[in-house]
Amino acid sequence: MENSGKSESILARISGQLAAIEKRDWELWMIVVGTGILTGVALVALLFPAAILHQGVVRLDIEISRELFAGLVALLVLFNTYVISRRMQLRRMREAVISTAVQNELIRLQSFMDPLTEVYNRRSLDDMAGRYIARAHRQQKPLTFMVVDADDFKDINTRFGHLTGDFVLAEIAALLRGAVRGSDSVVRSGGDEFLIIMADAPLEGGQIVRTRIAKSLEDWNRGGHLTDFQLSLSMGLAEWSPGMTLDQVMTEADKEMYAIKAEHKRP
Repeated sequence: MENSGKSESILARISGQLAAIEKRDWELWMIVVGTGILTGVALVALLFPAAILHQGVVRLDIEISRELFAGLVALLVLFNTYVISRRMQLRRMREAVISTAVQNELIRLQSFMDPLTEVYNRRSLDDMAGRYIARAHRQQKPLTFMVVDADDFKDINTRFGHLTGDFVLAEIAALLRGAVRGSDSVVRSGGDEFLIIMADAPLEGGQIVRTRIAKSLEDWNRGGHLTDFQLSLSMGLAEWSPGMTLDQVMTEADKEMYAIKAEHKRP
C-alpha cells in the first residue's frame, strides 16, 4: 500500500507545476493567435487600397520593396523560431517536472526498503501499519498481522557465517513475499524478525498464509541449503479489532509466536 497522504501531496504539487506550465503554453498560443490576427489585419489594410475590381475579378496592384519583403520574411522566420523554441522549452519543463517527481518518489520508497531482503524496513512500519488500520476501520474490513521469527538464527551465523545468515534472511523474505497477495505487506521489523500485514483478511485467512509459508519452508529445506540444519520459523497471528493500537495487536501476535517457538524448542 502506498502512503496515500504523501502521494496526494506529491500529486498535488506535480499538478500545480504542470498547471503553471500549461498556463504558459496557453499564453504562447494566445500570442500566436493574436499575432495571426494582427498580421491578417495588416495585410488587409495593405492590400485593400491596391485591390481593383474588374469584371468580377479582384486584382491587386501593389509593389513591395526588396527591403520590406526581406524584413517580412525575417520577421516571420524569427517569430516561428521563437514559437518553436518556446514549445521545446515548455516540453523540457514538463519532462523535468515529471522526471524529478519520479526520482524523488523512488528515493522515498528506497528509504523504506530493506536492501538485503527487498521488503519494507522497520522505519516504514508505524506509518504503513497505521494506514492499514485506518483503512480497515474506515471500510470495516478485517485485518490480520503475522509475526515471523527465525528459530535459532544465531546458530546459523555461528555455524555457517554471517554471509550465509544474510542469504537465509533474504530467502525467508522471498518465501514470505511468495505467500502473500499484492495488497499485503512484508516488513523486516528486526534482525531475524518479520511482520506480515494482511488486508481484508480475517484470522482464518492468516492461518491459510501460515500453512502456505510452512509448506514453502519444507520445500526449501529439502533443497539442502544448510548442511545438517533445518530452518524453522515461529509464526504468530493476531487479528486487529476496532480500538486496538499497533502495539496491542503486535503484542497479541508476539504471544502466539513465542508460544510456538517454545514448542519448537521442546525435544
